[in-house]
Amino acid sequence: MKTKRTLTFLLLGTLLFSALPAAASEALVIYSGRSDKLVKPVIKAFTEQTGIPVILHAGKSTALLNKLKLEGAATSADLYLSNDAGNLQKGSDLGLFRPVSATLAAAIDRNYRASDNSWIGLSARARVLVVNTQGEWANKLNSIFDLADPALKGKLAITNSSNGSYIAGVTVYMLAAGEEKTRQWLEGIKVNTEGKVFNKHSKIVKAVARGKKQVGLVNHYYIYRHLANDPDAPIRIVLPDQGSKDIGVAWNVAGIAISKHSKQRTQAEKLVAFLVSEVGQKMFAEINMEYPVRDGIPAAKQVPPAGSYKVADVPMAELGRQRDATLDLIEAVGMP
Repeated sequence: MKTKRTLTFLLLGTLLFSALPAAASEALVIYSGRSDKLVKPVIKAFTEQTGIPVILHAGKSTALLNKLKLEGAATSADLYLSNDAGNLQKGSDLGLFRPVSATLAAAIDRNYRASDNSWIGLSARARVLVVNTQGEWANKLNSIFDLADPALKGKLAITNSSNGSYIAGVTVYMLAAGEEKTRQWLEGIKVNTEGKVFNKHSKIVKAVARGKKQVGLVNHYYIYRHLANDPDAPIRIVLPDQGSKDIGVAWNVAGIAISKHSKQRTQAEKLVAFLVSEVGQKMFAEINMEYPVRDGIPAAKQVPPAGSYKVADVPMAELGRQRDATLDLIEAVGMP
């Protein structure tokens, strides 16, 4: 009897153990370089619709890309999600991703995905100025390059130079306005920050709203989120460089790619398909106040409509191809 009971326990243990890998393989694993609050709502909606569970491993986009590279075929990641087209294109150039089908990619404009469809843009953001409406600079700023004005010393708020949006923005300015003009601009804003930078865009908006700074360089949606909580805050958005000879607003996209070594390609493509669907795109617009990258899906009503202002003519893939040159320039200037 004892022997039979022992054999039964051993058999059950073997069955349970053998079932674990199969259960784990049902969950899609995403290396996510985005804040959970920006991703979880749409991921939850996907799981509710399909029954496919998703595990988010959050971290910095660059660090997760390096992790994906180092792990190679041993990686547990099925997908890579980044807040920056630069990192996405870098991963594509390194051969870390598997292209999605042409049919799936066709929903997204060519400018917002890799040329070989190895990464797909999900949502876009504009690099804009937030200005204190009660300060002396309320109506004086029209260009990104105005931020280098010596009169703004101590009144300018920017993120640290390791921020992905910061790096992408500098790349756009470098490609659209030239390296020398961008270098001079960086040198000017370095002086104006007095060595004090912020680790979050939301903190920049708060500092401007409280009058501690007169102007900040941020992604557009941080302004609207602040106004949603404090409609009377003395701040406004400035869409810079809108003149006929100006470069336009710098855009960047968050996007997703399927890991080259994913063993769950079908499920991974289902997730990508959901994220670029009308449902997924509307969620990015309504919850995050980002710009959908699928044609025909409007931004949130509070946000200036896409197409209503001039955007810099720089393909998103270039943010990756020129990333090293941008980092070299930032380092040469010694940006904090």
